[in-house]
Amino acid sequence: MTKKIRKALLYGGLAIILLLDIALFFPTWTPKIHGENSISLLEQVEINGTGHELMIRGHDKNNPIIIFVHGGPGVSEIPYVTKYQKSLEKQFTIVHYDQRGSGKSFHFREDYSNLSTDLLVKDLLAVTDYISARFNQKKVILAAHSFGTYIGIQAAQQAPEKYEAYIGMGQMSNTLESEQDGLNYTIEQAKSRGNTVDVEYLQGLAEKIQSGETVTPRDYVRKYGGAARLIDDIADMEKGRWLEPEYNLWDRIRYYRSVSCAQDVLIGQALEKPLPTFVTKLELPVYFIMGQYDYMTSAKAAKTYFDQMDADKKEFITYSQSAHYPQFEEKEKFASWMGSTFAK
Repeated sequence: MTKKIRKALLYGGLAIILLLDIALFFPTWTPKIHGENSISLLEQVEINGTGHELMIRGHDKNNPIIIFVHGGPGVSEIPYVTKYQKSLEKQFTIVHYDQRGSGKSFHFREDYSNLSTDLLVKDLLAVTDYISARFNQKKVILAAHSFGTYIGIQAAQQAPEKYEAYIGMGQMSNTLESEQDGLNYTIEQAKSRGNTVDVEYLQGLAEKIQSGETVTPRDYVRKYGGAARLIDDIADMEKGRWLEPEYNLWDRIRYYRSVSCAQDVLIGQALEKPLPTFVTKLELPVYFIMGQYDYMTSAKAAKTYFDQMDADKKEFITYSQSAHYPQFEEKEKFASWMGSTFAK
């Protein structure tokens, strides 16, 4: 090997290391919203003993506040959600946060052996107090999605005085019933398409799903249209984590590590303790917004749970073109409803 080649390899290696360092630690931000009283902020805040990543966006800081609770578990919406909330940002101040041990709120030196749904509920209540004090608003609107509804609805039950209303999108309910609905749907769809291999595989899972040992495989629910109809949810998530400014390469590494850390333990807790067994009454307005084709969290099971719920005011709203992401798949319809229901 000549001296010239060795020198080229050395410089090439150094360039790769430099580019990797830049990708890992490049500063992150959320795109600016222009306006005298606007806010567009991405920051880490110490809340309830750990660093929580907050993204706060809105055209007027005096507008009503919405705190969104992401699902997963561990699947942050910060990297991709801004494309779906532009209309909402004109009417509300919107707060997203990465939950403890999720995404940018995952810290490698932190001990997550005590991670539990109960702890995430306490975190949400503390986030609520922080936001309410920061913006001097006595109450905020609480909106939760998918697994986030397991956390959000408990916070609403424990501290209704903190919230203007509770909104559950892709609302969790009786987990066994929901998973059975998802399994039946995917089998029916596989049969209708003549996919006998899928039918045989899914039927082989029936006993474990009925006993609560596992859930209907999400890749099959997606394959047969039970996750999203009007958007590509997986492409959105991947593009957001790789191309949007809220996450850098280090955040992506933390994201993937956090998902593997959080999902099994938290899903297991939800399977063992379904919401209808202990959250049956809410002392604030309750709204379930479900996509008609949602088989990640069954719309049918959610309606059964809703009918059993005791609340002074409640409304079950079905979006006819959506599956598991009604707030994204029919975003203008959702923003219009939010504005007419809550905006000043």
